[in-house]
Amino acid sequence: MFVFVCAGCGAELTTSLSQVTLPVHAHQKYGNGIQLPVLMEPGTFAVDSDPWGPPWRTWDEFHPDEAAARGVYALSDGAPGAIAIAPGDARGTLLIPENGGGYCCGLDGTDGPNMACEACGMPVATRVDDCSLWQAVWLTPNAVRRLPVEGAYAAPLSWTEVLAEGKGTPAFEPITTWGSRPWVRRWWSWSPRWEAAAGQALAHLLATSKGRPVRVPDGLVEEVFQRALDALLPAGPPAQRAVLAGPGRPISDVDADILLVPTHPQTGEVWTPPGAAASAYPVPLPFGVWLWLAFPEPHLPIPASGAMPDGVLRDDPPAPRPHHLFRSDPGAFQHALVRLPAVRSPWLREILENVTQHRWVGLFY
Repeated sequence: MFVFVCAGCGAELTTSLSQVTLPVHAHQKYGNGIQLPVLMEPGTFAVDSDPWGPPWRTWDEFHPDEAAARGVYALSDGAPGAIAIAPGDARGTLLIPENGGGYCCGLDGTDGPNMACEACGMPVATRVDDCSLWQAVWLTPNAVRRLPVEGAYAAPLSWTEVLAEGKGTPAFEPITTWGSRPWVRRWWSWSPRWEAAAGQALAHLLATSKGRPVRVPDGLVEEVFQRALDALLPAGPPAQRAVLAGPGRPISDVDADILLVPTHPQTGEVWTPPGAAASAYPVPLPFGVWLWLAFPEPHLPIPASGAMPDGVLRDDPPAPRPHHLFRSDPGAFQHALVRLPAVRSPWLREILENVTQHRWVGLFY
């Protein structure tokens, strides 16, 4: 556990927090006027290793070598290491009115740090809560210091413990726009978390394919990935096989070419299998998304009556399915792909440069 203090005066700026991995959807911009929830779970923080926030540079201001190292879409020239926390975990801060840049429903952070230390007035963080953005407070890395909480150290959970305590991320969820009556502008959609996770995973699937077809398992995995893989990869050679693998699942597909595996929610470690299957390419998925795919929660075909049967957690009908096919998040896809060495292949560069065209055919939203 840690607390963050002002680098200027030492005043405490947060409650006690434990570190987790940065969510894939941290910088997602979803739709227009959409009400997105808080990014971080209460009592947690995550560090973004990439530059984030102003000042900004245009593509032609990057030296080619720097662009190759950072990714051609990494346009922020801010300091790397910004710390994301839940807004409710901030302490001892005040908003800076003159830095209150936003679009229509809140703050978007484009004017730089908009929160100051209450004790000394030093700008220390940026609050983001505008529509279509995940709500968070981003602590400025060079304006805060991290201090351990005495006697509060806890080792990261083992994979067995994560599997026992983890929560799956449902594939569908209700979406609501700001400032509208729920019964007017509320609908069921594919989860924005899933769309971001799929964008990242799709980049890895394409990179490891080397231009050959890829076949994923039937069911929900197929619904999420196969349409995009078939559209972006050529037909012809025998397809590579991707399978779900991870803690609690038998390693029966030792001849699989690609493994869809979870990342540890605290450390970001990618799960690796023992033995022969370790040679397969691991494609990372956020643990909650992977858990829902690997161990889907059952729904009863009709509401249960009387006493709840053993093993039944609820008796409500299944969530309504979205009315459109699954689409990946283009920002998460670009962010992941430009950081993989394979992106220098001409065919992958072409896909990257034509993301807008692929959006028109419904592969990305």
